[in-house]
Amino acid sequence: MNLIYKQLFIVLLIVSGTMVRAQGPIKNLDYYLGQAKSSSPVLKDFENQRKTAGIDSLIVRATAKPQVTGTGTGLYAPVIRGYGYDEVLTNGQALEALLNVNYDLLNKKRINNQLEGIKIQSDSVKYAWQLSLFDLNRSIIDQYITAFASQQQVDFNREVVTLLDREEKLLKTLTRSNIYKQSEYLTFLVTLQQQQLNLKQAELQFKNDYATLNYLAGIADTTEVRLAEPKLQSEAFAGDKSFFTKRFELDSLKNANLKNGIDLNYQPKLGVYANGGYNSSLMLQPYKNFGASLGFTFSIPIYDGHQRKMQYDKLALSSNTVSGYRDFFTRQQTQQINLIRQQITQTDALFGKINEQIRFSKGLIDVDSKLLHTGDLKVSDFIIAINNYLSAQNLLRQTNINRLKLINQYNYWNR
Repeated sequence: MNLIYKQLFIVLLIVSGTMVRAQGPIKNLDYYLGQAKSSSPVLKDFENQRKTAGIDSLIVRATAKPQVTGTGTGLYAPVIRGYGYDEVLTNGQALEALLNVNYDLLNKKRINNQLEGIKIQSDSVKYAWQLSLFDLNRSIIDQYITAFASQQQVDFNREVVTLLDREEKLLKTLTRSNIYKQSEYLTFLVTLQQQQLNLKQAELQFKNDYATLNYLAGIADTTEVRLAEPKLQSEAFAGDKSFFTKRFELDSLKNANLKNGIDLNYQPKLGVYANGGYNSSLMLQPYKNFGASLGFTFSIPIYDGHQRKMQYDKLALSSNTVSGYRDFFTRQQTQQINLIRQQITQTDALFGKINEQIRFSKGLIDVDSKLLHTGDLKVSDFIIAINNYLSAQNLLRQTNINRLKLINQYNYWNR
């Protein structure tokens, strides 16, 4: 019997350090991040918005060029028995066909202001695209870690069931030989059945977590796969440079662009025009009514009820709002990063204690094994020692998963 327990103990240590690998291809975190990025309709929407902004800039540049239009009008106002429109006003009939050219001489600054506004809009869309990608990656990484943790839980429970199943066969033989009591065997059998149920629950949880991962990544494939261990490292501290504060800079640039646009609206406007074609009342030598004309338009605002100052006041309030949000967000981000860094440090400190617990559990199994060889230990006590060791291993895995999720949060905010 001593030889049997020695063999059992060797099998225990070997199996406890080896996970049972599920069948199926191995896929890593980068695969799901790539799939999520390529299938996201939100990212595609922002891409199209950026392309639209590029077209808008071309339209604005086109408006800076001379505008050519062709017009044609015809009029016939009959006078019957003295009734009809005054022919002094209508000439009775008229025909006009003209080619018009209009050009704004002082539009360069306005065009540049519009182009700057479109660039700010394009930068805002680019920022929104990047922010959406960061949010998507954070969700995918977090769900991948959750699914990987569920996969590890399945491996852990399968490991426990494998160990207990092997020992159940041995205990059944020893119980029939009256070496162990029937009650000890039944207690062990209940433990085995409970672990088998835990395994089924863990498998169901993994399927749900894996399905959620595929859903977030836009993957319709339901083929069983093996998730590779995620490799996450804390990124270097960004300091005062933050990606998230760029949106406030864009808002400030937008307000400055609007203010410049208000100023341009109060500058003089000068335009020239020319037209040529046919314009006739058809009453006197209509064949000679071909001609051309040149002209200009000029306007300058003088008084509008102080609307300019009112618009300045609105922009000032908007700027104050942006500053308030920026200051509040900066404080929150700093607190968030410091809190996560503290949690990561505290989590790292747990690994030493957990590894020490694992070493003690291994030592206890060694002592219990020797007692089993002499028949001085109950089987239930040996099983408790095994469960303590496996629980310590499970705690090590769970702590590592928590650490990965904290790193994911830290890398998201530390940009």
